[in-house]
This record gives sequence, C-alpha cells and structure tokens, in this order.
Amino acid sequence: MVKKKESTLINMVIVLFLITLAAGLSLGYVNDITLEPKAKARLAKKMRALNVVLPQFNNNPISEGHLMKMADVKDSVEIYPAAKDGVFVGAAVTGVSERGYSGLVKLMVGFEPDGNIINIAVLEQKETPGLGTKMKGEKFLRQFRGKHPADFDLKVRKDGGEVDALAGATISTRAFSEATQQAYDAYLAFRERNLKSDK
Repeated sequence: MVKKKESTLINMVIVLFLITLAAGLSLGYVNDITLEPKAKARLAKKMRALNVVLPQFNNNPISEGHLMKMADVKDSVEIYPAAKDGVFVGAAVTGVSERGYSGLVKLMVGFEPDGNIINIAVLEQKETPGLGTKMKGEKFLRQFRGKHPADFDLKVRKDGGEVDALAGATISTRAFSEATQQAYDAYLAFRERNLKSDK
C-alpha cells in the first residue's frame, strides 16, 4: 500500500512538471511572436503623441531622441527634438509621476524653444474612470497650453499654484502637474547643454 502512494506522488509530480514546462514554453513562444507587434504599437503611439505635442517638423525626432538622467527620477527622461528644415522648433519631453491616485501617470509635454508649453499628451495613466481620467480632456489640458512654467506655477490651486484641479481628482491633478514640472526641468537641462555645445 505504501509503494502505491509513493508511486502516485511521483506520477503527480512528473505530470505537474510536464504541465508547467509546456505552459512555460507556450508563454515564451507567444511572447516571442508578439514582441515585434508590441514594439510597432509602442512606436506608433509615440509618433501620435509627438504629432499632438509638437509644431510641424520634418526631421525624425525619435531617431534623434536623447535619454537624460535626472536627479529624483527613477528612469531616464526621454527628449525628442523637433526641427523644420534644420531649424529647431521645439522638443517633446516625457514626464512621470508615481503619485497618481492609482500610481503611474506618464505624459509627453511639447515645448517651444523658449520653454512655453505647446501641448500635453497622456501616455499612461490608471486613474479613476470619470474622475482622474479626465486629465486627457480638452477642458483640463487647455489651461497648460501657451503657459511658461517659469511664470505659471504648476502646483494645484489648493497647494498655492495656478492649476485648476479636476473635480474629485486632486491627487491625479497633482501627479499630472508633477510630471509636467519634471518634463520642464529636463527640457531646461537639455536646452542648456545643447546651447553650450552650439557655442
């Protein structure tokens, strides 16, 4: 009787191992065949955002992009310079905040050469539907366009700034503002470094 129990246990372990192995190989295969489509989708999403936040350009901002390490930023900030007929017309900069109501808020902010905000595109967010998700809406975004972060305090009005918070989503608005400020700080560092290298 004891031998039969041992035999059953060994068979169960072998079957479980084979099932796990088959599942792992299947997942690896599916991941491999979806890598290229996922990369293409990410690139297309990035290009759409660039077209939303930048003025007309005829260079390839993605191929000319820079990664910049900033203090207090976990990952490198992405900067995509735009040019029209060889003349610099602005840059798109990613900004990230982990302080959204549901975590990550990732933006792409377009800046004119002087630092004015052209437009902002929300790349990622997991905020509450109907509240924090309104950060993608025209009514919210228009308050940032044409503003220069040196003159426009990117804090929420409740915190002494000039940003009108989304109703019922002050935390989401703070994260949005923090990501925008981070993008501006990165843009200033990029502009200063490139102006020095141009001299």
